[in-house]
Amino acid sequence: MKTMRILGWTMIWAGGIILAFLAYQLVGTNLITSRAQDAAAVEVADRFVEVREQLEEQGDFPPITVVDESTTTTTTGAATGTIEDEPVAVVLYEEPVPGEGEAFGIISIPKIDLDHVMMEGVDRDTLKSGPGHMPWTPLPGQPGNAVISGHRTTYGAPFFDLDLLEPGDQIIVETALGEHVFAVREALIVLPTDVWVTNPKRGAWITLTTCNPRFSARERLVIQAELVEGPNLPYAQAVVEEFMEPMS
Repeated sequence: MKTMRILGWTMIWAGGIILAFLAYQLVGTNLITSRAQDAAAVEVADRFVEVREQLEEQGDFPPITVVDESTTTTTTGAATGTIEDEPVAVVLYEEPVPGEGEAFGIISIPKIDLDHVMMEGVDRDTLKSGPGHMPWTPLPGQPGNAVISGHRTTYGAPFFDLDLLEPGDQIIVETALGEHVFAVREALIVLPTDVWVTNPKRGAWITLTTCNPRFSARERLVIQAELVEGPNLPYAQAVVEEFMEPMS
Protein backbone atom coordinates (compact mmCIF):
# COMPACT_ATOMS: atom_id res chain seq x y z
CA MET A 1 0.00 0.00 0.00
CA LYS A 2 2.81 2.40 0.89
CA THR A 3 4.56 1.58 -2.37
CA MET A 4 1.38 2.34 -4.32
CA ARG A 5 1.01 5.71 -2.57
CA ILE A 6 4.61 6.62 -3.38
CA LEU A 7 4.12 5.56 -6.99
CA GLY A 8 0.91 7.56 -7.20
CA TRP A 9 2.51 10.74 -5.84
CA THR A 10 5.49 10.25 -8.14
CA MET A 11 3.20 10.11 -11.16
CA ILE A 12 1.31 13.19 -9.99
CA TRP A 13 4.52 15.17 -9.55
CA ALA A 14 5.84 13.95 -12.90
CA GLY A 15 2.61 15.03 -14.57
CA GLY A 16 2.80 18.42 -12.89
CA ILE A 17 6.37 18.92 -14.11
CA ILE A 18 5.37 17.99 -17.66
CA LEU A 19 2.42 20.40 -17.59
CA ALA A 20 4.64 23.18 -16.22
CA PHE A 21 7.15 22.57 -19.00
CA LEU A 22 4.43 22.67 -21.65
CA ALA A 23 3.05 25.88 -20.16
CA TYR A 24 6.50 27.45 -20.33
CA GLN A 25 6.98 26.33 -23.93
CA LEU A 26 3.59 27.60 -25.12
CA VAL A 27 3.16 30.68 -22.93
CA GLY A 28 6.42 31.54 -21.19
CA THR A 29 8.50 31.56 -24.37
CA ASN A 30 5.93 33.86 -26.02
CA LEU A 31 6.39 36.39 -23.23
CA ILE A 32 10.17 36.24 -23.71
CA THR A 33 9.81 36.92 -27.44
CA SER A 34 7.25 39.68 -26.89
CA ARG A 35 9.71 41.59 -24.71
CA ALA A 36 12.51 40.95 -27.21
CA GLN A 37 10.33 42.23 -30.06
CA ASP A 38 9.55 45.45 -28.16
CA ALA A 39 13.28 46.10 -27.76
CA ALA A 40 13.98 45.08 -31.36
CA ALA A 41 11.35 47.55 -32.67
CA VAL A 42 13.29 50.40 -31.10
CA GLU A 43 16.58 48.99 -32.38
CA VAL A 44 15.39 48.60 -35.97
CA ALA A 45 13.95 52.14 -36.03
CA ASP A 46 17.32 53.45 -34.85
CA ARG A 47 19.06 51.40 -37.56
CA PHE A 48 16.85 52.84 -40.29
CA VAL A 49 17.70 56.40 -39.19
CA GLU A 50 21.40 55.66 -38.69
CA VAL A 51 21.90 53.89 -42.03
CA ARG A 52 19.96 56.50 -43.99
CA GLU A 53 21.82 59.39 -42.38
CA GLN A 54 25.14 57.67 -42.98
CA LEU A 55 24.41 57.11 -46.65
CA GLU A 56 23.09 60.63 -47.14
CA GLU A 57 26.28 62.04 -45.60
CA GLN A 58 28.24 60.05 -48.14
CA GLY A 59 26.07 61.60 -50.85
CA ASP A 60 25.24 58.12 -52.03
CA PHE A 61 21.80 57.08 -50.78
CA PRO A 62 21.03 54.46 -51.63
CA PRO A 63 24.53 53.36 -52.70
CA ILE A 64 24.28 52.14 -56.26
CA THR A 65 26.27 50.00 -58.65
CA VAL A 66 25.62 50.72 -62.32
CA VAL A 67 25.16 47.40 -64.06
CA ASP A 68 24.44 48.31 -67.66
CA GLU A 69 23.99 51.86 -68.93
CA SER A 70 23.38 50.64 -72.49
CA THR A 71 20.08 48.94 -71.68
CA THR A 72 17.32 50.57 -73.72
CA THR A 73 13.57 50.86 -73.65
CA THR A 74 11.38 51.50 -76.71
CA THR A 75 8.89 54.38 -76.67
CA THR A 76 6.48 55.79 -79.26
CA GLY A 77 6.50 59.54 -79.95
CA ALA A 78 3.03 61.08 -79.47
CA ALA A 79 3.42 63.63 -82.28
CA THR A 80 5.30 61.69 -84.93
CA GLY A 81 4.43 58.10 -84.12
CA THR A 82 8.11 57.27 -84.47
CA ILE A 83 9.81 54.66 -82.31
CA GLU A 84 12.77 55.82 -80.28
CA ASP A 85 15.23 54.04 -78.00
CA GLU A 86 15.92 55.71 -74.68
CA PRO A 87 18.84 54.54 -72.52
CA VAL A 88 17.93 53.27 -69.08
CA ALA A 89 20.50 52.76 -66.34
CA VAL A 90 19.91 49.50 -64.51
CA VAL A 91 21.31 49.89 -61.02
CA LEU A 92 21.67 47.87 -57.85
CA TYR A 93 20.79 49.54 -54.57
CA GLU A 94 23.03 48.04 -51.92
CA GLU A 95 22.46 47.90 -48.16
CA PRO A 96 24.99 47.65 -45.31
CA VAL A 97 25.03 44.19 -43.75
CA PRO A 98 23.87 44.16 -40.09
CA GLY A 99 25.92 42.60 -37.33
CA GLU A 100 25.11 39.21 -35.81
CA GLY A 101 22.02 39.41 -33.61
CA GLU A 102 21.06 42.92 -34.78
CA ALA A 103 17.50 43.90 -35.69
CA PHE A 104 17.57 45.02 -39.33
CA GLY A 105 14.07 44.85 -40.85
CA ILE A 106 10.36 44.24 -40.44
CA ILE A 107 8.46 41.40 -42.12
CA SER A 108 4.71 41.65 -42.64
CA ILE A 109 2.35 39.08 -44.17
CA PRO A 110 -1.20 40.49 -44.36
CA LYS A 111 -2.79 37.09 -45.16
CA ILE A 112 -1.81 35.66 -41.75
CA ASP A 113 -1.64 38.91 -39.77
CA LEU A 114 2.11 38.59 -39.22
CA ASP A 115 4.19 41.63 -38.27
CA HIS A 116 7.62 40.92 -36.72
CA VAL A 117 11.03 42.53 -36.48
CA MET A 118 13.71 40.38 -38.13
CA MET A 119 17.10 39.64 -36.62
CA GLU A 120 20.44 38.84 -38.25
CA GLY A 121 21.35 35.20 -37.57
CA VAL A 122 19.64 31.84 -37.13
CA ASP A 123 21.30 30.51 -33.99
CA ARG A 124 19.11 29.29 -31.13
CA ASP A 125 19.36 32.49 -29.05
CA THR A 126 18.67 34.83 -31.98
CA LEU A 127 15.54 32.94 -33.06
CA LYS A 128 14.12 33.41 -29.57
CA SER A 129 13.84 37.13 -30.40
CA GLY A 130 12.08 36.75 -33.77
CA PRO A 131 12.52 35.51 -37.34
CA GLY A 132 16.20 35.27 -38.26
CA HIS A 133 18.05 35.91 -41.51
CA MET A 134 20.66 33.38 -42.67
CA PRO A 135 23.81 35.56 -42.81
CA TRP A 136 25.31 33.67 -45.77
CA THR A 137 22.35 34.66 -47.96
CA PRO A 138 21.60 38.18 -49.30
CA LEU A 139 19.38 40.57 -47.37
CA PRO A 140 15.72 40.70 -48.49
CA GLY A 141 15.41 42.96 -51.52
CA GLN A 142 18.94 42.24 -52.69
CA PRO A 143 19.64 39.99 -55.71
CA GLY A 144 19.54 36.28 -55.01
CA ASN A 145 17.69 34.23 -52.41
CA ALA A 146 17.25 35.76 -48.94
CA VAL A 147 16.42 33.05 -46.41
CA ILE A 148 14.45 33.76 -43.22
CA SER A 149 13.80 31.12 -40.55
CA GLY A 150 11.35 31.32 -37.66
CA HIS A 151 9.65 29.31 -34.93
CA ARG A 152 6.24 27.83 -35.56
CA THR A 153 4.93 26.91 -32.12
CA THR A 154 7.14 28.60 -29.49
CA TYR A 155 8.89 31.95 -28.93
CA GLY A 156 6.08 33.99 -30.43
CA ALA A 157 5.39 31.39 -33.16
CA PRO A 158 5.82 33.97 -35.95
CA PHE A 159 5.42 31.33 -38.67
CA PHE A 160 2.53 29.42 -37.05
CA ASP A 161 0.15 29.96 -40.02
CA LEU A 162 2.72 29.87 -42.80
CA ASP A 163 0.92 26.88 -44.32
CA LEU A 164 -2.06 29.14 -45.17
CA LEU A 165 -0.07 31.09 -47.77
CA GLU A 166 -0.97 30.56 -51.42
CA PRO A 167 0.58 31.70 -54.73
CA GLY A 168 0.06 35.44 -55.15
CA ASP A 169 -0.09 36.28 -51.44
CA GLN A 170 2.16 39.17 -50.42
CA ILE A 171 5.17 39.18 -48.14
CA ILE A 172 6.30 42.73 -47.32
CA VAL A 173 9.75 43.49 -45.93
CA GLU A 174 10.91 46.93 -44.82
CA THR A 175 14.64 47.61 -44.51
CA ALA A 176 16.76 50.75 -44.41
CA LEU A 177 16.46 50.94 -48.22
CA GLY A 178 12.67 51.03 -48.15
CA GLU A 179 9.85 48.57 -48.77
CA HIS A 180 10.26 45.33 -50.71
CA VAL A 181 7.13 43.44 -51.77
CA PHE A 182 7.29 39.75 -52.67
CA ALA A 183 4.60 37.52 -54.20
CA VAL A 184 4.40 33.89 -53.09
CA ARG A 185 5.27 31.53 -55.93
CA GLU A 186 5.53 28.12 -54.27
CA ALA A 187 5.05 26.23 -50.99
CA LEU A 188 7.14 23.14 -50.33
CA ILE A 189 7.45 20.42 -47.71
CA VAL A 190 11.02 19.15 -47.53
CA LEU A 191 13.33 17.23 -45.22
CA PRO A 192 15.65 19.11 -42.83
CA THR A 193 18.56 17.91 -44.98
CA ASP A 194 17.17 19.55 -48.15
CA VAL A 195 19.35 22.63 -47.88
CA TRP A 196 19.05 23.23 -51.63
CA VAL A 197 16.06 25.49 -50.86
CA THR A 198 18.62 28.06 -49.66
CA ASN A 199 20.56 28.00 -52.95
CA PRO A 200 20.99 31.27 -54.92
CA LYS A 201 18.25 32.21 -57.41
CA ARG A 202 18.21 34.59 -60.37
CA GLY A 203 16.30 37.78 -59.69
CA ALA A 204 15.39 38.65 -56.10
CA TRP A 205 13.62 36.14 -53.86
CA ILE A 206 12.77 35.51 -50.23
CA THR A 207 12.53 32.00 -48.78
CA LEU A 208 10.77 31.43 -45.44
CA THR A 209 11.47 28.20 -43.53
CA THR A 210 9.90 26.69 -40.42
CA CYS A 211 9.22 23.31 -38.82
CA ASN A 212 6.49 21.01 -40.12
CA PRO A 213 4.05 19.75 -38.99
CA ARG A 214 3.27 21.94 -36.01
CA PHE A 215 4.88 20.72 -32.77
CA SER A 216 7.34 18.60 -34.76
CA ALA A 217 10.72 19.08 -36.44
CA ARG A 218 10.31 16.08 -38.73
CA GLU A 219 10.03 18.21 -41.88
CA ARG A 220 10.44 21.78 -43.08
CA LEU A 221 7.73 24.00 -44.52
CA VAL A 222 9.23 26.32 -47.13
CA ILE A 223 7.63 29.34 -48.80
CA GLN A 224 9.39 30.90 -51.78
CA ALA A 225 8.35 34.35 -53.02
CA GLU A 226 9.60 36.63 -55.80
CA LEU A 227 10.21 40.38 -55.62
CA VAL A 228 7.44 42.30 -57.41
CA GLU A 229 7.95 45.82 -55.97
CA GLY A 230 10.94 47.60 -54.48
CA PRO A 231 14.11 49.58 -55.22
CA ASN A 232 15.87 46.62 -56.86
CA LEU A 233 12.99 45.33 -59.00
CA PRO A 234 14.37 46.76 -62.30
CA TYR A 235 17.76 45.21 -61.56
CA ALA A 236 16.23 41.83 -60.69
CA GLN A 237 14.15 41.85 -63.86
CA ALA A 238 17.17 42.78 -65.98
CA VAL A 239 19.16 39.88 -64.55
CA VAL A 240 16.35 37.40 -65.32
CA GLU A 241 15.80 38.77 -68.83
CA GLU A 242 19.52 38.65 -69.59
CA PHE A 243 19.66 35.01 -68.48
CA MET A 244 16.60 34.08 -70.58
CA GLU A 245 17.74 35.93 -73.69
CA PRO A 246 18.59 33.41 -76.48
CA MET A 247 22.20 33.29 -77.55
CA SER A 248 22.94 34.65 -81.02
